[in-house]
Amino acid sequence: MPETDSLDRRLARVQLLLLDVDGVLTDGGVTWNNQGIESKTFNIRDGLGIKLWQRAGGRTGIVTGRSSHVVQLRADELGIGIVRQGVADKLETVTGILAETGLGWEQTAFIGDDLPDLAVIARCGVGIAVADAAAEVRAAATVVTSLPGGRGAVREAIERLLKARGSWDGIVTRFGGGRA
Repeated sequence: MPETDSLDRRLARVQLLLLDVDGVLTDGGVTWNNQGIESKTFNIRDGLGIKLWQRAGGRTGIVTGRSSHVVQLRADELGIGIVRQGVADKLETVTGILAETGLGWEQTAFIGDDLPDLAVIARCGVGIAVADAAAEVRAAATVVTSLPGGRGAVREAIERLLKARGSWDGIVTRFGGGRA
């Protein structure tokens, strides 16, 4: 199982988790009401996963091609300080984020679902595609989740990162699990 060990080491090195929004934190649907106000549905388990990742010392950011007020509201709610919206070139943007944070590509994971995410997924230490991502994105990814975007894929990826760090069992125990 050397391949698995190598993947676990790569997962354990991740300190910065960057996320696309539409198709990753949401199911990709965009709803507009009659007043032209956009709404999105976020998965609550993904949100808890992000908070657990942060409590374990991980950093989180959002890099998305669209701009939406509701994305900033969700980021604020989750304490995500790195938010880049309206991004045309995600690779260039992530390169800038790494320069700002002092982190390297090998310490970074990116979760995406479609072609604008492809270059970053291919470049990151751990590129993650959601289960329903474009075929090209799944092929380039280090990890493909079993769950689709907006349906717990982010939480699944975070659990895998935390397990690779050896942090997951302690988190479960703090919630009252793992009793002897």
